[in-house]
Formats: sequence, structure tokens, C-alpha cells
Amino acid sequence: MKFMIIVKATADSEAGRFPPDAEALFQSMAAYHEDLTKAGVLLDAAGLQPSSKGWRVRYEGGKRQVVDGPFAESKELIAGYTLIQVRDRAEALEWSRRFPNPVGENQPAEIEVRQVYGMEDFEPHTSQATRDRFQKIGME
Repeated sequence: MKFMIIVKATADSEAGRFPPDAEALFQSMAAYHEDLTKAGVLLDAAGLQPSSKGWRVRYEGGKRQVVDGPFAESKELIAGYTLIQVRDRAEALEWSRRFPNPVGENQPAEIEVRQVYGMEDFEPHTSQATRDRFQKIGME
């Protein structure tokens, strides 16, 4: 099972500011991700640049509209993620409990954990041929 640990953006991360003791935070994150790697569960991890450097595509009717960032509500934005593959929800929960505070110890912050759909979740809604196409390009 794959789970994504999502780090919520803050006003500081949206402004491109790092915490005052960024080195200590990066050391904690490096140690955590080394532990994930040693356990063989880390698939990917990265921080995301502020939304001012991104865009959204809105779909309405048959039209698509590109909207440049920044986006107003930073609490609803993502500042980074860690993607893990574990045996079950309990293991994902345990790893998420160990996740370092993403803005520095003793600071208010929030992470979110979401299970990633697997191809088996789409079986009732897709044909085997469609699932085979996804698997052929490396999606599981």
C-alpha cells in the first residue's frame, strides 16, 4: 500500500522563507528519510516551491483555463511530500507519527496522510485493457 505524507504550506513557505533553524530541520528530515530508506519503504520525497511559481488549470465545460499562482489560502496548499510503500495503514500511521515537525520543533504545523489508489481500486470502473495500459507505463 502506498501512502503520501503531505506537508501543508504556511505563509512562510509560500513566501519562500525557511525556518530560522533550517539546518536542524533539514538534519531531522534527512535522518527520517534515511530511516525510511533503511526500512525499504521510501519511494520519493520532495519539497515544493511556492505557489507563486506554479499554476492551476481549471476545467469548465469543454474549456481549460490556466491560472497563474500565487494562490491565496496557504493552509490548503502543499509544501512537500513523502511517498512511502508499506504493508498496511498501521505501518503508515507509525511512520507518519515519526515525521519531523516540518516547520521546526515547537512550532504549529500540520501534515496530512492519504492512501494512494492502486490499480486494483479501479477494477470495477475500468477494463483490463485500460489497466494494462497504465501498468505498461509503470503505474501500479
